[in-house]
Amino acid sequence: MNQHPRINYPSQFVLLLALAGIGMVIGSFLALFIVSSQANVPFLQVPEAMNRPEFARLSGLVNTLAAFMAFFIPALVVARISGSKPFKRLGFNTKMNLRQIGLLLFITCAAVVVSGALGTVNEQLPLPESWLVKARQMEELYKKTILALAQMKTIWDYLIALIVMALAPAIFEETLFRGSLQQILTDWTKRPLLAIVITSILFSAIHFSYFGFLPRMWLGLVLGLVFFYSRNIWLSILLHFLNNAMVVTQLYLLSSKGKPIDKAMDENSPVWLGIVGLIAFILLMRPFRKTSEQLTLTENTRL
Repeated sequence: MNQHPRINYPSQFVLLLALAGIGMVIGSFLALFIVSSQANVPFLQVPEAMNRPEFARLSGLVNTLAAFMAFFIPALVVARISGSKPFKRLGFNTKMNLRQIGLLLFITCAAVVVSGALGTVNEQLPLPESWLVKARQMEELYKKTILALAQMKTIWDYLIALIVMALAPAIFEETLFRGSLQQILTDWTKRPLLAIVITSILFSAIHFSYFGFLPRMWLGLVLGLVFFYSRNIWLSILLHFLNNAMVVTQLYLLSSKGKPIDKAMDENSPVWLGIVGLIAFILLMRPFRKTSEQLTLTENTRL
């Protein structure tokens, strides 16, 4: 952690949110300009054009650019302003071992099972009818965007989708939320669990999906714990990537077989299976934490 920051933690928090907001605006305008010029459509028709199959790759490119501007750049700027080693501050280091990675693979599987069960719970939460209508409209818009990006007819389309829909979001989002925001809140409040919870809520909220709120919040909690114990952003990125890659792979397999992929996005798991997954997750996190602490102790001894 950064013990002697150049600017205090509340200022870092405000600056990060401000830069993220500015990055979103700039990224959105860049996306509008690029799609408008490349697809030869007016600005007002860009959102519709981005959902067309023929512009799937272009849409993926501009979405990646927008995420880079909104997530990665703000985190890097704040880390650079607050200290002399920004990438180290954000958790980019090589302190990991094969045992951590192996455990992380099983942790990911357990977390995905719990996430599916929370999707079932999320759908059962009461909501006023007017809010429910708006929530469904936003969900349909989100699904339409994902389906447009998931137009995969060849193995190359699949590999590109893995980069655009799995790898890039994992790197950019983890850098902002775990590498920057969670650490700022942890240092500010001196309460790591509170920092992880707040970061997870914001992480889920930024996706603007009511029916996916609990699953994404849960994913945020898992990612936050993995980062807090390991102090290595690459492990959080790996888990995030694997989670996204599972979805992309499922969509690709269905698409290659000529099966509809829209219904696959609505599939959830029964609650009882989620309980089993939660127990497995808790049991797996104990050795992961112990291994991570031993690795950190070993590295500190060498210094």
